[in-house]
Amino acid sequence: MNLKGKNILVTGAAKRVAREIALALADRGANIIVHYNTSAAPARQVVREIKSRGVDALAVKADQRNSNQVRQAVAQAIRHFGKIDALINSAAIYEKTPFAKLTERDWDFHIDANLKGPFLFALEVGRHMQRRKVRGKIINFADWAAYRPYSDYLPYCVSKAGVICLTQALAKELAPLVNVNAIGPGPVLLPPDFSAADRQAVIKSTVLKRLGSPQDIVNAVLYLLEGGDFVTGHTLIVDGGRLIRGSGM
Repeated sequence: MNLKGKNILVTGAAKRVAREIALALADRGANIIVHYNTSAAPARQVVREIKSRGVDALAVKADQRNSNQVRQAVAQAIRHFGKIDALINSAAIYEKTPFAKLTERDWDFHIDANLKGPFLFALEVGRHMQRRKVRGKIINFADWAAYRPYSDYLPYCVSKAGVICLTQALAKELAPLVNVNAIGPGPVLLPPDFSAADRQAVIKSTVLKRLGSPQDIVNAVLYLLEGGDFVTGHTLIVDGGRLIRGSGM
């Protein structure tokens, strides 16, 4: 896919890695739909930065756990741009949930945000692509821990495992027009509450003995969008070898 002039929806694009993805795609000449839920001011700032690159951008608000809000956000993007060529399902939540204190609310919160949300966006955008016969791409965000879950994050790990199955199922449902793949990041941006000891433990658990960077994830997205035209239903693990090194934390 040549990204110049394409319209790409990036969920959670106001912050962190998703923000870097949105800006990198804009640098390639793509117009960006910046999805956000509560981060209105950062989303507007990203839109300004994207437009300064000479392409168009639009911020759309939606709680991705809510089907009506997702439907409205996608419809707003289609009204503005005419069509959507790619969807990057990068918005997610990540909270520590020790088993002794684990609640149904913890489970529902992670499953709804991390699995139902990408499903709802893929449902709306995928059907749009089918109706318009758009040869599009969808990239979901899983996690290396979907294959090797670690302690104290049970609902999160299960939600990301579900994303892998969702990706494979969508790849079948939307073929041959739409390629659907996933990226499974490892340690790239650690949570702000991680201690120095936690950080060193994570680094030690990788084969490459270092943390990754947002650019590593950007590179994976660019490969799947620009070069992965014969790849679908695949999960690309970008974790510095942490998956093969062991479960670690």
